[in-house]
This record gives sequence, C-alpha cells and structure tokens, in this order.
Amino acid sequence: MITKFHQSLSLSKAFADHEIETSLAPVHAVRIDVSQNEREAPEHRHRKGQLVMASRGGVTCRVPSGLWMVPPHCGVWVPGGMQHSNVATANARLFFLFIEPGAADLPDRCCTLCLSPLVRELIIEMADQTAAATADSKLMATLLLSALSRMPVEHLHLPLTDEPRLVRIASELADDPSDRSTMAQWARRLGMSENSLARLVQHETGLTFGRWRQQLQLIVAIRSLAAGATVQQVSGDLGYESVSAFITMFKKALGTSPARYLGNFDR
Repeated sequence: MITKFHQSLSLSKAFADHEIETSLAPVHAVRIDVSQNEREAPEHRHRKGQLVMASRGGVTCRVPSGLWMVPPHCGVWVPGGMQHSNVATANARLFFLFIEPGAADLPDRCCTLCLSPLVRELIIEMADQTAAATADSKLMATLLLSALSRMPVEHLHLPLTDEPRLVRIASELADDPSDRSTMAQWARRLGMSENSLARLVQHETGLTFGRWRQQLQLIVAIRSLAAGATVQQVSGDLGYESVSAFITMFKKALGTSPARYLGNFDR
C-alpha cells in the first residue's frame, strides 16, 4: 500500500502523523512544500526508516554522528529509530518516504543516496497519487523498494562528535562559514597546541582539519546554491578571495564545477 497525505502538512507535523507511524504498509510517500515560516523539524525519531529528497531548494539532516546535506534530486537515508532533525531552505519542495523496517535492503547507517531519474519519478508519482491502494501503486512500491537498494552512496556529510572543543569549532564555522582562521589560530583559541588539535580532529572524525572544514563549506555551498544563490555570492559567503579559488576547491572535492554539479541533477 502507498498512502498520499495532504500536501498542506507542515514540515514538523509530517513526522508526528500517527497514521504513518502505526501503519505496516511497506512505504508511505509525502510531499511537503516548505513555507518561509516553518523550515525546521526539531529532533525526533520514528519507527520507520526515512528517505528525504529535495526536488527544489535544499535540506540538511542532522544525526548524532554527522550533518548530512541533501543535494538536489539525491536522498538522505535515516534508518528507523535514529534521532535526527531536518532544516530546509525557504520555499523548498521535499519528498519523504517512510519505509517499513525490512521492506527494502537499505543501509543500517545514515547516508546520502544518488537517486536515478526512475527512482525520483516514482517517489514524486507516489506522493501525488489520489488512490490509496491499486495494482499499479503496489507495482510501483515493489519497483521502488527494489531500485533503492541499488542506488550508489554519495559521500557528502560532516562527521560530528560530542567532543566539546570540536563542537565549538563546528558551531562557530556554521554560524560564520567565511571564517578562514588557520588550525594554529583555532588551537590558540582552544588553549592547545596545533599538533594536539590535528590529532584530536583526526581521531574524532577520521579527517584532517582542512578536509573536515572543507566538508562543512561544501554543505553550506550546495545548500546555498540549491536555494538560488549565485556562485559569486557563495564564494563571498565562504570567505574566498576569488570565485576561481572557490570553483577550484569545489572541483577538487566533487570532480566538477558547481554549475555542472547542480545541472547534472536537473537533467
């Protein structure tokens, strides 16, 4: 069975729907058009797994172990029972799949999936259905759940930690992503040596300090670009001295320019 819920549901109320949580149907599809005034679903959890897809604008999902960006036409998978929150850009169009545990062969960890055009169209069609259960809807559910298990993983997230010093750095960089302070400068603020900070970041996140900060910048950049900001605006917001320097960083990290990265999903 596939169920279509009212498109007027708010971002936060969509996750508190009792019918979704108690239903044993393999998959529920929901479309949310985010308003300017309600762009966040605070921390919550549900029994079912959740796939978040944005067809317009951007959304980030935060779980205890990391911050996950949902690029245009990709999806972030959050296994059932995992505490998480969602924050969307204004006027985003989001699609949520609530998947019954065991209904699909999906990872037991949070991850970003690159969704094929077929999968994206199936999700949109299911969310916009008017019939609760038909032979066609059951076939679409079977096809979708089978296809989802074969979608490749996109490694675009920021590993997070409860370590207080790294929480401080992540919070301050999120508030001011243009902060270009060096690792040595951060170490002095925290009252520790540069080598100690380098070891701490590596131990807690598995990344070097530079790569960890770059991941945050990529998340901010893609979120802003998906919301309609220009490459020039994003470059300035991230504190780059030139647009070309920002594009070079983006290409090295993701293998293509910002415009082509978003264009690939649009196609």
